[in-house]
Amino acid sequence: MSFRKSLLILAIAAASNSLYAQSTPAKKEAVARILKVQQPGMEMMARELVSEPVAQIMGRAGQALQQRVAPDKQEAIAKAIQDDAKKFVDDMTPVVRDRAVRLAPTTIGTMLEEKFTEDELKQIATMLESPVFAKFQSAAGEMQRALVEKVVVDTRPQVEARFKQLDESIGKRLGVAPPPAAGAPAPAAAAKPPAKK
Repeated sequence: MSFRKSLLILAIAAASNSLYAQSTPAKKEAVARILKVQQPGMEMMARELVSEPVAQIMGRAGQALQQRVAPDKQEAIAKAIQDDAKKFVDDMTPVVRDRAVRLAPTTIGTMLEEKFTEDELKQIATMLESPVFAKFQSAAGEMQRALVEKVVVDTRPQVEARFKQLDESIGKRLGVAPPPAAGAPAPAAAAKPPAKK
């Protein structure tokens, strides 16, 4: 291939890439439509970002509560900790949510404008705004739960058998005997030889 042809191919590739990367008012409008439809998802993400570390703290607090607090004081302290955690989540979720919504145009929006043409962005926006798509999205959780339930039932025997093997293998490597299975008889004590007289 000649140098000239190579330059021509590079120029065509650059021109086609610039079609995607160029920002236009129509692209910005389509991106704004997409982001508006996606806002509930951003809000849910913000709540999860705030709640996840709180759940970890609450798990550690529950263990410490049982180990370090007198039983007669545990209920009151547990309630106070839950109230503190709820207040934190309620206070911080709007902060993170508002920041996510403000950052979306310069992060997600910029990526959308770079990766999609104006026509593609309009198609995405129209699809996301469709009542049929909204109905499909609202049913997605229920459909996924139904699938998960069936998968769990259908694979339980295989998974449990392999999990037992894994548990035993890890126990052997660590030199730890696995706990006896529920309902299994306790191992019999080793027979002692009769005492010599």
